[in-house]
Amino acid sequence: MADATSQGVTGGQGEQTGGDVSTGVQNLHLDEATGERVSKSELKKRIKQREQEEKKRIKAATATTPAPKPKASNDETLADLNPNQYFEIRSARIDKLLQTQRPNPYPHKFHVTDDIRNFVKQYESLQTGEQKKDIKIQLAGRIYTKRASGSKLVFYDIRSKGVKLQVMCQAQEASGSVPFDEQHLHLQRGDTIGIIGYPGRTAPRGRDHGELSIFAQQVILLTPCLHQIPSEHYGLQDQETRYRQRYLDMIMNPTSIDVIKTRSKMLKYIRNFFDEREFFEVETPMMNAIAGGATAKPFITHHNDLNKDLFMRVAPELYLKMLIVGGLDKVYELGRQFRNEGIDLTHNPEFTTCEFYWAFADVHDVMKLTEELVSGLVKYITGGTETTYQTQAGETYHVNWAAPWKRVEMIPALEEAIGVKFPPGTDLHTQETNDFLKTVLKKVNVECTPPMTNARMLDKLVGEFIEEKCINPTFIINHPQMMSPLAKYHRDHPGLTERCEAFVCKKEIVNAYTELNNPFDQRLRFEEQARQKDQGDDEAQLVDENFLTALEFGLPPTGGWGMGIDRLVMFLTNNYSIKEVLAFPLMKDDRPVTKEKEPAAEVVGVQPQPEEGIPHK
Repeated sequence: MADATSQGVTGGQGEQTGGDVSTGVQNLHLDEATGERVSKSELKKRIKQREQEEKKRIKAATATTPAPKPKASNDETLADLNPNQYFEIRSARIDKLLQTQRPNPYPHKFHVTDDIRNFVKQYESLQTGEQKKDIKIQLAGRIYTKRASGSKLVFYDIRSKGVKLQVMCQAQEASGSVPFDEQHLHLQRGDTIGIIGYPGRTAPRGRDHGELSIFAQQVILLTPCLHQIPSEHYGLQDQETRYRQRYLDMIMNPTSIDVIKTRSKMLKYIRNFFDEREFFEVETPMMNAIAGGATAKPFITHHNDLNKDLFMRVAPELYLKMLIVGGLDKVYELGRQFRNEGIDLTHNPEFTTCEFYWAFADVHDVMKLTEELVSGLVKYITGGTETTYQTQAGETYHVNWAAPWKRVEMIPALEEAIGVKFPPGTDLHTQETNDFLKTVLKKVNVECTPPMTNARMLDKLVGEFIEEKCINPTFIINHPQMMSPLAKYHRDHPGLTERCEAFVCKKEIVNAYTELNNPFDQRLRFEEQARQKDQGDDEAQLVDENFLTALEFGLPPTGGWGMGIDRLVMFLTNNYSIKEVLAFPLMKDDRPVTKEKEPAAEVVGVQPQPEEGIPHK
C-alpha cells in the first residue's frame, strides 16, 4: 500500500512537471528581428520600440534642411539704424554710385511732361482695373513710403505740389536698360524720383475700389536723400527742428507750404491793388547814415571802404517822401525792415512791410483805402470777410473784416476806461504830464519799463485799455504829437495829430497819418525825439538833415501808411506765432555747444576738386 501510494504520488508529480515545461515553451514567441523566443509582453515592447525608432528614422530622412534666414533687404537694413548710422551708410552707398555711375544718383535733367495735379484731376474717373497703356506719362516727386510685395512688385507713395500719388512698379512692366531690381535697389524714403509709365487704377483683391496710380515702366533716381526723414505716422512735430530746418518741415508738413503760398498770393494781391491805382513800386536804400522813419532801435553794420558805420533801415518812409517831393505822386514799397528788438510770438528782428505815400491825400483818404485794400484781400484769400483766429492761450476770435471799421479816439477812450481827466493835448509833452502819467500807472497797476518817457507811458496805457478791446479791425485815432514825430498836427485838436493805427485781434497791423510837411515843425519834432533819446530811449529818432532839406523844397499835402505783412499773414492763416509765417525765422542760439556733425563729403572721404575763385565784378 505504502509503495503503491508512494509510487502513485511520485508518478503524478512527474507528469505535472513535464506538462509545465511544454506549456512554457509553447507560450514563447519568436522575435523575427533577433531570432530569439521571448514572452509576448517582451515582444510587444520590442515591436513598439522598433516602430518608434522607424518613425524617427523616416522623419529624419524626409525632413528638409532648414532654409537659412534670408538676408535683410537694403530697406530693412537701413530702417533699423539710428539717424547718424543711416547718414553714414547712405552717404557711402551714394558715393559708390557716383563712382560706378550705375545709376548716376545726380542726373542733370529729367523731362517732366505732366503736372501731378493735372494727372490726378484728369484720370480720377478711371474705373477699378482700368489702364491707359497707350498714354505715356513722365512725372517726378519725392518718395514718402516704399512697400515691396515680393521681389517683383514695389509700391511708392510720392508727393509733389501738395498732391499724393501711388506708383505701382511690376517687374513684367519694366523697360529700359536698367533691370527692375537695380531700378529699385537704391531707392529710399525722401529720394526724388522720375517715373515713366501710364495711368491706371489698381484692382486689389478683396476691395471694390482700386487706387489711382501711375504704372511705372521706368523709375529713375533724380536726387537721393542722405538723411532719414520722419515717418508719416508721427510726422515732424518738434518746433525747434521745424523752424531751424524749414525745408524738412515743408517736406513733412504740407500746411507749411500752404502758408508760404498764401503769403505769396497776398503780396501779389497788394501789388496789383496799388498798380491798378497808378502807384509806382520803388526801391529805397536798406543801409542809411541815420536810422529814421520809425521809432525803433536799429542794427548797425560797417562799410569797410568808407570806414563808416551804417544803420540797417527800420522803415523806408523818409526816402519815399523824398520821391513825393521829386514828383512821383503815388509810390509804394514792399520790402524788409530790420529792428534790433526782442523776439517773441509777434516780433522778428527782420520783417516785411508795405508802405505807400499818396500826394494830395490825408489820413481820412488813407483809412478808406486801407479798408478797401484789406477787406478785399481777405475776401480774395478766404472767399469771405469773416475769419477765425486762435491765440496761444486757446482764445478764439471771430473777426469781421468788412468795411467800415470802427474808429476810437485815443485820449477820450483812455479817460473813459481809467476814469481820469487827462491834461490838454498841448501839455502832453511836459514834465507835469510825465508826473501825471506815473501816478496813473500806479493807480491802475500797470508797469512801464524805463525810460519812463511820456510817449512810452501813454503807449503802455493804450495797450492795456484800448488795444485789448480791438478784436475786429479798429482804428485808434488822434495820437499826441510827442508820440508821432512824422505826423501832421490835427486841424481841430491842438497838441494831437492826424494819425491812426489799425488793430486786429489786439495787434497793430497799420500805422497811417497825414504827413507832416512843414520843415520848421518837423525840425522841432526831431529835436523832441533827440531829447527822448538823451533820456535813454534807444528807439527815438535822430535829426535827419537830409530829409529836412527835402522838405524845404516842398512836400505837397500827403497821406502815408505802413502795414505789417507778417501779422496779416498770421491772421489769415490762423497762426499765433510769427515764426510760422516766415520761411526762415531768426532763432535763439540756446542749444549746447557740441562738435559739429561731419558733412557728407567728409563721412565718405570725398576729396575736393581744385577751384579757382573769381572776384565779384
